[in-house]
Amino acid sequence: MNILEIKNLHVGFHPQDYLQAKEKIPLTAADNVGLTLQAGKTHALVGESGSGKSVTALSILRLLPTPAAFHNKGEVLFRDKNTSQDLMTDLMKMPIKKLQALRGNEISMIFQEPLSSLNPLHQIGKQICEAIRLHQPLSMAAARTQAVTLLERCGLRDGAQRLQSFPHQLSGGQRQRVMIAMALANRPKLLIADEPTTALDVTIQKQILDLLKELQQETDMAILLITHDLGVVRRIADSVSVMKNGKIVESGAVQEVLEQPKYAYTKALLAAEPETSPVKVADNKDILVVKNMRVHFKGATSHKWGIGKRHIIKAVDDVSFTLKQGQTLGVVGESGSGKTTLGRAILGLQAVQNFGRRQEGGQVLFEGTDIIRAPKKQRRAMRRHMQIIFQDPFGSLSPRMSAQDIIAEGLAIYEPQLSVVERNARVQKIMNEVELDPASALRYPHEFSGGQRQRIAIARALILEPRFLVLDEPTSALDRSVQAQIVSLLRRLQVEKGLTYLFISHDLKVVRALAHN
Repeated sequence: MNILEIKNLHVGFHPQDYLQAKEKIPLTAADNVGLTLQAGKTHALVGESGSGKSVTALSILRLLPTPAAFHNKGEVLFRDKNTSQDLMTDLMKMPIKKLQALRGNEISMIFQEPLSSLNPLHQIGKQICEAIRLHQPLSMAAARTQAVTLLERCGLRDGAQRLQSFPHQLSGGQRQRVMIAMALANRPKLLIADEPTTALDVTIQKQILDLLKELQQETDMAILLITHDLGVVRRIADSVSVMKNGKIVESGAVQEVLEQPKYAYTKALLAAEPETSPVKVADNKDILVVKNMRVHFKGATSHKWGIGKRHIIKAVDDVSFTLKQGQTLGVVGESGSGKTTLGRAILGLQAVQNFGRRQEGGQVLFEGTDIIRAPKKQRRAMRRHMQIIFQDPFGSLSPRMSAQDIIAEGLAIYEPQLSVVERNARVQKIMNEVELDPASALRYPHEFSGGQRQRIAIARALILEPRFLVLDEPTSALDRSVQAQIVSLLRRLQVEKGLTYLFISHDLKVVRALAHN
């Protein structure tokens, strides 16, 4: 039985300067898209970054920003519990109050960027319980019990303590699991999963996929899976559609499409693989030496008022290593193991401390200088040569700045003598290097896809020509073809500029392509 039918859906966007533009030509993000989802089945939607996958998914629940986004034709038919077996309701014409009753209840969505989807001012327990109690007549105590169970089923240990955490106190993978728990809380008929396993290591990824399959069998739930990971598609999906430039170019059973593709782009997507070994480099001098680094946090208490002894979270505990110039050190481990905290602490973005005593947190020597104990002015000057690409590009990009201003911000600080023309020329050059269209320079972060935002973050870091880069999951949000391009770009830049990388990732194929150690 069909749960969802999308027919001839068109999604357009007015340009940012639509009211002032002489030629009011809208951008087409989805063009005559058609999909069918059956109860108890999983349909995967794959394609390159910016192809229209997320736009299509957001259109189902009418979550695109208006009036910038518009639907001038198409139907989204859904079989909700209030309609008969033979009838389906058009969500495009449904009154907003009825649609709100469906959101999070009969239709749930796992968003691509959990940090921007979770409220930073509320503990995650309050947010999960809100999603539960909005649609179920439960007391707060019963909702909290259900929330703990959900978190633990999604792979978060110590669920009761995690309820008291704020989003910024969790790793990217842990935040993703919170979003998954919220989406599954009310056992929806339709689950829209937009890159649900992007930030997860392979062990947790398997656990989440097994959980989705288990719940699907229990509740006959339909799943629309948006992903760039073809391994996930093979593992969980029954059918697949390939999207390019806003259009569905190929659809069919997973085995048929992935084993015998007909469209040239599908073949290119399947053939795209990163290199299999890192670049060859000389045995250079040490550029980074980390000695006995410790980063400990005081966690929450078990008491709801915060009374009592706080347990200590040892995010990084006695870590030491040496990194030579021009080489790459890969840092792998499960979500929440301390990878990102290690990278941030090396750059001075996270205080290095042992139970609050800063002097016992270890040493970080960059080109012989102790970053932790260097004067603030000296650390600021050194930051030009030490850049980071953050895991969540949407959370690290200012929503009030255009892509051009975001990329050029470092130049305004470190090279103020550049003219506007020179600065814009540098921005266009780096945008071309990371495969971003310079014509989109004046667009804002929310107007880009997840993968495009990641490339903006990469361009922002590279424009200052640093000597050392912390790469925190730089390819996790990218489809396979673009991932291979970015890996090739990072390899080429490493050879040309002698760059040194600390590469944090859960994708062992990419680690194998970049890391020497």
